Amino acid sequence: MRARFGTMLALAAMLSGCGGSEGNTNSTGGGAGGAIGVTPTPTPTATAGCSLRERQDWAAAQLREWYLFPDTLPATLSAAGYTTVDSYIDALTATARAQRKDRFFTYLTSIKEENAYYASGSSAGFGIRFALDQTGQRLFAAESFEGAPALAAGIDRGAEILAIGTTSSNLRTVSAIISAEGTAGLTTAFGPDTTGTARVFRVSDAAGTRDVTVAKADFSLLPVSSRYGAKIIEDSGQRVGYINLRTFIYTAEPALKAAFANFRAQGVTKVIIDLRYNGGGLVATAEYLGDLLGGGRSTSEVFDYTTFRTEKASNNETRFFAPQPESIAPTRIAFIGSGGTASASELVINAFTPYLHGNSALIGTNTYGKPVGQIALDKPACDDRLRVIAFATQNAARNGNYFNGLASTVEATCRADDDISYPLGDAREASTRRALDFLAGRTCSAITSDVSAQSARTTASARQDLLIPAAPTTAQRMVPGSF
Repeated sequence: MRARFGTMLALAAMLSGCGGSEGNTNSTGGGAGGAIGVTPTPTPTATAGCSLRERQDWAAAQLREWYLFPDTLPATLSAAGYTTVDSYIDALTATARAQRKDRFFTYLTSIKEENAYYASGSSAGFGIRFALDQTGQRLFAAESFEGAPALAAGIDRGAEILAIGTTSSNLRTVSAIISAEGTAGLTTAFGPDTTGTARVFRVSDAAGTRDVTVAKADFSLLPVSSRYGAKIIEDSGQRVGYINLRTFIYTAEPALKAAFANFRAQGVTKVIIDLRYNGGGLVATAEYLGDLLGGGRSTSEVFDYTTFRTEKASNNETRFFAPQPESIAPTRIAFIGSGGTASASELVINAFTPYLHGNSALIGTNTYGKPVGQIALDKPACDDRLRVIAFATQNAARNGNYFNGLASTVEATCRADDDISYPLGDAREASTRRALDFLAGRTCSAITSDVSAQSARTTASARQDLLIPAAPTTAQRMVPGSF
């Protein structure tokens, strides 16, 4: 499998809009994030010229103007011999990638596809997040999305997918597919990402083993689940606010606002922010979440710094907290994270360390490590949007050096598994349980600083990694493991 895991994560954490993108789309994820108000406006590029070479030359020119690490770009690199724009971009950014500064965070995508995702979470698929166990031979549902086909068909978190086919008569076991074609074979078995594509899944869960037919459909992802995305957990006499945020997009803000209004009304001062599967997204939405958590912060206190390369320093910005009427002033925050937590998610976690110190903790496993964000550069005639790493982010203490994840930079961590045998936000689920323990002041084992892939635990205690396709869509970059 091509190493696009970082790309997906980075695409989601910080995105910045320019060159024709819609509004403030700074991002910090697999292609994620940017800072609010940071919207560079480069000279519009010509709309004509969509041959492969013209598109490659255009991408190279944008990199030479905006790339955060210009010294890593080759002095000359002919586009001849590269059969796609992406492969040429990957060659141009190879040195930065070797230095762990740009792990496929710079990439080409579709303007229309990305705008649809950021506006409403719109995409076509089964509406399920898949994960493989540590043996790489078993496939599980880590999460299913409301309003999407998989959940409607009865497939939810914890279900094992035993076999896949186009009909019940040609089902192939997951292990057979992987043995013959690797994990890429699963992506092929799922079929194209077009509405109406149907597959038969042999599913095993608490209800038994059965064959289920699911057809891909257009659906809008709820960034905050209507089932478990926002609630108050009663635990040993403490009232804990719980938020599970799937992605940082515009439509998350009303749900976050309502949740924090409830927390405030009920006097909640301890919260769990579950970002274990959140690959990032819009910086503006990340900053809004920070404001809701920043009821104890003043408007003169720094949330984050955004810094471009020297020639683009006029775009640098200092973002201060802007408490909202719904904001709370938490005394302790437990951030649940994993190797699938990146960009805008890391931005929020990092922002609170200088203020809460050891009262803000990372729970779970180490995060991905993406303290940089992309801006959007558009070539409208070709439906090309280049997401290019153009800025770095730092917290109020000027810490932004977490390319190897946040475990070694935050002041408190607690190691925990992702137990898919329980629903997300359930007090019995391992990471949620450990978060509650931290909030109650109980001791825990620290997370090691090794970069860890997203993991989950089955009833057999086997770890899982999110299933990532070699060529992810915008939604798959922002919502790792989704199909």
